[in-house]
Amino acid sequence: MSDQATERKGGCMCGAVRFVAQDVPGDCGVCHCEMCRRWTGSALIGVTVPTEKVVWEGDSLTRIQSSDWAERGFCSRCGTGLFFRVTMEGEWFGKTEIPVGVFDDPDGFTMTNEIYIDHKPDSFAYAGEGRKLMTRQDCVEKFSVLDS
Repeated sequence: MSDQATERKGGCMCGAVRFVAQDVPGDCGVCHCEMCRRWTGSALIGVTVPTEKVVWEGDSLTRIQSSDWAERGFCSRCGTGLFFRVTMEGEWFGKTEIPVGVFDDPDGFTMTNEIYIDHKPDSFAYAGEGRKLMTRQDCVEKFSVLDS
């Protein structure tokens, strides 16, 4: 995939929630924090899209405030995790992290970073090189919202 952002469509496992996202970048990242691991059953491999560029359809989209500063969205019928979003004002407010696996076409993304790398299970290994790696402490220092 080129570096140019594109439109992508996706949805939950049962089809009750669908979305169209504009300005979807060609890169994705991985989060190994405990909350993301528990939410996905693995690591969150996601793409950051401007919140206002995602249009959701369907009546089964449910949100849960998963921390003091963020929410997660899922389908209330089938349980598919659909997004992670920071709700607290600041640098990451207005951005939605969409799991790569919920796009109709999940191909073509380039993994550019992994965060909470020191929380990554030892059985996980991703192919490729050149990713930026950040520990939990690196994340706390870079993203002040995590210190709240």
